[in-house]
Amino acid sequence: MAAPDILCMGEPMLEFNQRAPDAEGRTLYLQGHGGDTSNAAIAAARSGASAGYITAVGKDAPGEAFLKLWQDEGVDTATVRVNPEAPTGIYFVTHDDRGHHFTFYRTGSAAARYAPADLPVEALRATKLLHVSGISQAISPSAADAVFAAIATVREAGGKVSYDTNLRLPLWPAARAAAVMHAAIAMADIVFPSLDDAEVLTGLSEPEEIASFYLELCPVVLLKLGKQGVMVCTRERRERLAGHTVKAVDATGAGDTFAGSFLARFVAGDDPFKAARWANAAAALSTTGYGAVAPIPRAEAIRALLSTGKA
Repeated sequence: MAAPDILCMGEPMLEFNQRAPDAEGRTLYLQGHGGDTSNAAIAAARSGASAGYITAVGKDAPGEAFLKLWQDEGVDTATVRVNPEAPTGIYFVTHDDRGHHFTFYRTGSAAARYAPADLPVEALRATKLLHVSGISQAISPSAADAVFAAIATVREAGGKVSYDTNLRLPLWPAARAAAVMHAAIAMADIVFPSLDDAEVLTGLSEPEEIASFYLELCPVVLLKLGKQGVMVCTRERRERLAGHTVKAVDATGAGDTFAGSFLARFVAGDDPFKAARWANAAAALSTTGYGAVAPIPRAEAIRALLSTGKA
């Protein structure tokens, strides 16, 4: 069967972000879309790649909102299951003088109930690359098993696998997260750890040491350094790319944008260093607007920043 070049797998969650009270003092919430691998799929599509998504959503309004989002963004939904017996996950973002706070409603969600038997095996065999994350595995034991099975299926068919750590300690203890993630990363071709995640997962603090740790598991390491850019590493070469200077207002989803944009260029034939330069610019641009999805840049904006150095 035909399949998108990139298949992302994980958990979408509908977001309700608190806004200032209205004139009558009522609390208002702005609806948005969350989910790290969903964001990555959209970023890949906006960079020109053929991308699809593997997940399950409920037969509910949040599920319908995601299906419409992906279809509007050109993300293939043929591998999205609709589970009428489970809800789509949602979360609320509230704000006070201590910052912003998240309240998640994901237990028993359609994505958390996903199991190996639900996998679209033929699509996985046909895709060029599967992208998953720590969150994809953290939401439930069955979801973790499904990710391992998906990775094995893609590898057996000759495809590539990428993994973004995206550590969320409220979902699982650090020791279990490290054990599961590192087992999956050892089966991957590309890994996207952030410096903060890697310090917890490895116990190391120096970027060079962290890069060496992950290169023992995986041949391509993209160590995300936030405003400081990214360290691009293979077993033969290492290069640091400085962050772009932009008017950043919200870094939500910047790492997801980096991953999806990188993968778009990687499956198009760019080497990891060229693909990372593209993704580094895309991630910077994604911080110039609010939310995870709306500011993800399209290819023309990324080309403009790379050619002029100005956002």
